Amino acid sequence: MNISWDDARLFLAIAETGSFSAAATRLRIGQPTVSRKLAALEYQVGAKLFRRSVEGAALTAAGERLLQPARKMAEWAGEFQRAAESRDSTPKGLVRVTASPFFSFDFLAPFAGHVSGKYPGLRLEVQSTIQYADLGRGEADLALRSVATKNADLTCVHTLELENAVFVSKALKAKLPKRPTLQQLPWVAWAPPYESVPPNPQLAALIPGFTPVFTTDNFLVMVAAVEAGVGAMVLGNFPHRFSTQRERGLVPLDVDLGAHGKQTLHLMCAKSALDIPRVRKVSELLVEELERVRRR
Repeated sequence: MNISWDDARLFLAIAETGSFSAAATRLRIGQPTVSRKLAALEYQVGAKLFRRSVEGAALTAAGERLLQPARKMAEWAGEFQRAAESRDSTPKGLVRVTASPFFSFDFLAPFAGHVSGKYPGLRLEVQSTIQYADLGRGEADLALRSVATKNADLTCVHTLELENAVFVSKALKAKLPKRPTLQQLPWVAWAPPYESVPPNPQLAALIPGFTPVFTTDNFLVMVAAVEAGVGAMVLGNFPHRFSTQRERGLVPLDVDLGAHGKQTLHLMCAKSALDIPRVRKVSELLVEELERVRRR
């Protein structure tokens, strides 16, 4: 029996997403192709690997036995790819950076212009997402995260502590008390399925009966609502040189966020990714910018 990495990756995508459609999205192929390839794999293995239902796809006992080996294959496939790319002699090509919607929108997008200006051969792909990409598997090259993942194959390249602040439009600020309390503010926050994403839980802990005046599942819609004066939102007070907060007309309020007034930003990557010239160069440029913020 000779199971290819493509077959193992297909199996893993279904197992981890829990559905054929989500696996198709992750692999960027059609759902009929997922079904066809899985049927061929199950025929090769000689056993059903998933039970399909309206809730999705659940692993069978035979599938459970393959899950951990498939995950190890994914990690080694990422390592293999990085080892091959470390032979590149110059920093050129695509570098994938993953971060939260805020850091993607406010920092990485304008940072990409800085990178292309200095190194025209470098290109950035920014993955703006709430979920963590698996750096070991090569789902991204670099990550800006609030938590330093504890994994022997990953390294924390740089760490920066930031202040959090409450931002509103200038028009709304003019209508509020000089030093409003958290309870006095109309809040813009995450809607399902992201209701557990910060700062929702933190605000709920600080404000009894926390009820936002506006919710959405899209970060840019949240920002647009704040710009329109609908309410306030918590953002990292990240005074980098590319910031557009002032141009967007957002201003910070003098509000005490207590224990949630700070956050930590970690630049993470797989250890072997730094052997790839293009990844190493982008990481160095990111560290330079984070250090600029620290010195301000």
